[in-house]
Amino acid sequence: MSIRVDKTVDAKGLACPMPIVRTKKALDELEAGQVLELQATDKGSLADIQSWAKTTGHQYLGSTHEEDVLHHFIRKSNPNEVKEAKAYPHTISNDELLQKLANDTAPVIVDVREPAEYAFNRIPGAISIPFGELEQHIGQLNPEQEIYMVCRTGNRSDMAAQLLSSRGFNKVMNVIPGMSEWNGPTEKN
Repeated sequence: MSIRVDKTVDAKGLACPMPIVRTKKALDELEAGQVLELQATDKGSLADIQSWAKTTGHQYLGSTHEEDVLHHFIRKSNPNEVKEAKAYPHTISNDELLQKLANDTAPVIVDVREPAEYAFNRIPGAISIPFGELEQHIGQLNPEQEIYMVCRTGNRSDMAAQLLSSRGFNKVMNVIPGMSEWNGPTEKN
């Protein structure tokens, strides 16, 4: 399938949040209606780009997969269709979460990173629900509990916290900056 694109962004070898950062920068240079192709090797980029497009109003057209490279296609929306990406307002720092772990019996921590990231380094007791699968597994979570969303840098967990909040979860906190700077206890498989 041959898809005409107006600009191609190479984010191969880059991890979250860089594919989204590069996509946003490149879309700023395009006219409304033009199509951007994002090439990425990060498996998490599929869920990330779909969610980012949904929250900003740009149109996610689809993705193809060739060998190890994902090709994502995004159409730049007209200015009246675009929403400014809002950060989730309820956050907690790594250090504050560490204090909660010391004082609380068992806070609910949901790790929205990819399974491989989770397997090698996670907060003890954290539940693995990759961001791309969160909507299907939302029923496993209790909207009455305090839930702490964590990812590598705070971006995927921000989008995950917004998703839960839109579904009636009122006690959700996004952990910032997340596992990239976590210095508390960890476990692995």
